[in-house]
Amino acid sequence: SNSFSSQKLKINKHQKGMTANLKLDLLKITYQELEEIIKSYGQPKYRAKQIQHNAFDLGQNFENMASLPISLRKKLSENFDIGCLRLEKEQISKDGTIKRAYALSDNNVIETVLMSYSDGRKTACISSQAGCAMGCVFCATGQMGLTRQLTSSEIFEQAFHFSTELKRNGERLSNVVLMGMGEPLANYSNVLEAVKKINKELGIGARHITISTVGVTPKILKLADEDFQVKLAVSLHSANDKERSTLLPLNNRFPLKELIDACKYYTKKSGRRMTFEWALIHGKNDTIKSAQELGNLLSPLKGMCHVNLIPLNITEGYRGNPTEKKACMQFISILENQFSIPTTFRVRRGIDIDAGCGQLTTKVMKE
Repeated sequence: SNSFSSQKLKINKHQKGMTANLKLDLLKITYQELEEIIKSYGQPKYRAKQIQHNAFDLGQNFENMASLPISLRKKLSENFDIGCLRLEKEQISKDGTIKRAYALSDNNVIETVLMSYSDGRKTACISSQAGCAMGCVFCATGQMGLTRQLTSSEIFEQAFHFSTELKRNGERLSNVVLMGMGEPLANYSNVLEAVKKINKELGIGARHITISTVGVTPKILKLADEDFQVKLAVSLHSANDKERSTLLPLNNRFPLKELIDACKYYTKKSGRRMTFEWALIHGKNDTIKSAQELGNLLSPLKGMCHVNLIPLNITEGYRGNPTEKKACMQFISILENQFSIPTTFRVRRGIDIDAGCGQLTTKVMKE
């Protein structure tokens, strides 16, 4: 697909598309740039389309691109890489969840997860930052602090690998959620560029892509004004400012009233329902009072929102415990019956591996 934005071709050693070993990265250059390079090899321009089809749609590496002449395959292998992420560690859960820690070219580590569901969905959960500056107390990534923003191609590449591997097995990646490491809206332009590329290059519908945030309200407003149909999920975890600020320090900057106003604007402007995430912590935010507070907070968004309850992932830096089944059922019943807010309890995936955000990276870095 001819979707890469056009820009002047400059092939030199300092080009943005160079990997550490001075090869060009196919995932970083534009379609027009690829065409120019192919022409400089004395090959017809249409080869660029074949290369993209082979790499993106068939998940092939250069050696296996049977539609290309052998001499061109050799030349591509010598001069190009497909992506720059280096797999450091992989864990596979009993339920089929795959978790990976990837090293970036500067040796920072990020992680990405593939979840398979019984209804056939395959969802990639990808990272937007190395580490995170938001400091949410129960999150392993938040306990690390922020190292740096990921580039749009580093974000895209995480989904690309799962997508191409599934295609090779006759399956397809159906959903992408930006719920890995980092706060996506704090890396707004790179995230948006990556998401548009995932949509266009990997053929994943915008409505099947979810951007998650702890509540960076100015960027929620900005996202509402983009003419792009992605889904929005807000990590809430508490419905009163005092408590929420102890769990999510960002709440001091963007308190709940401002956040809910931004969400109202988002749902009104986009006409789309949104999701609120709530990690149930035993005795802290899984009580009847918490459920009622949440119901009241979300009542202005009734009909336009959905609540996802998540069991707390235990991390070394936080002493809370996951909720119990009875409290969880009661919580759902209050939201649905008293407030008519649809609520789902999200089944934990990868429970037997380090599936909580940042947990595998923490382990790899210690090693």
